[in-house]
Amino acid sequence: MANTRREFLQSSAALAAGVMGAGAVKLAAEPQASPQAEKAAPAAPETGAHVQVPTMKFGSAQISRLVMGVNPMYGYAHYNNNFGMAMRDWYTQEQVCKVLHRANSFGINAFNYVNVERSPQDLACFQREGGHMHLIIQVMAKDDAATLVRELKPLALQRRGEEIDAAFRSGTMASEREWCKKARDLGVLVGVGTHKPEVIDMVESQGWDIDFYSGCVYNRTRSPEEWRKVLGGELPEMAGDIYIQSDPARMFKAIRQTTKTCFAFKILAAGRIADNGVEQAFRTAYASIKPHDGVYVGMFPRVKDEVRENAEIVHRILTQG
Repeated sequence: MANTRREFLQSSAALAAGVMGAGAVKLAAEPQASPQAEKAAPAAPETGAHVQVPTMKFGSAQISRLVMGVNPMYGYAHYNNNFGMAMRDWYTQEQVCKVLHRANSFGINAFNYVNVERSPQDLACFQREGGHMHLIIQVMAKDDAATLVRELKPLALQRRGEEIDAAFRSGTMASEREWCKKARDLGVLVGVGTHKPEVIDMVESQGWDIDFYSGCVYNRTRSPEEWRKVLGGELPEMAGDIYIQSDPARMFKAIRQTTKTCFAFKILAAGRIADNGVEQAFRTAYASIKPHDGVYVGMFPRVKDEVRENAEIVHRILTQG
């Protein structure tokens, strides 16, 4: 079994390719978990873990500066379809609950939730088992914000970055500003998500009534024309998931220039950072954001206990320097 994130991406894709066609969107058969994968599954909820992730004030709450990301739980790998399906297979409802409880045991008490597929049922199961997460909900175009607030009682609503970036490209940001005004009336914190530093600059200059930003440190929503400009006229395959090393500094600059709370996300480049670079990526992120900012990180602890590893790294950075 591979022991680095990058190697695991490669080995997972190769394994999945053996049972799926290149364009498959569904596994041909239910896989049998290997003894090593079973061993690597998260442990049962652990109380009193020595390491506790430091917190930040966010509205009326104290939340962990490391926020649980949602993408791996529902197969949004931002790598390829085969790896996404490996995530979906592993992340049963039982595993979602185990991972969220594991996060709680290390003081991670906030979750960048998204209302997709069976996520409401998974969240309800976790809560029935005694778990608690402050919800920062990514709101998609299909979602009714009032219903989300009524049924899930989140701490905050964040307009999803895909919707914001599409509006930015089409020149329809006025409609997104109206969405933020309506969300404000629901009595929750209101935020804007984006993959583009220039979106934060625009919203700041126009004085939108919002509380926070969620900024992807890699600008993965460039248009084909923008990518050709960046890449010297070339347009590679899978242009929607290109991660270039010069991007994070641009988003971090935008985050530092606003006084509003910010959450940086995809700081590990959707798993592209090798294991020996993970701690440095966390260090760069926390050194580059403000003391009252946080990060969202998705976790896929199939091979090793990423929840503990990430919690220990963040605790070490924020308490020991």
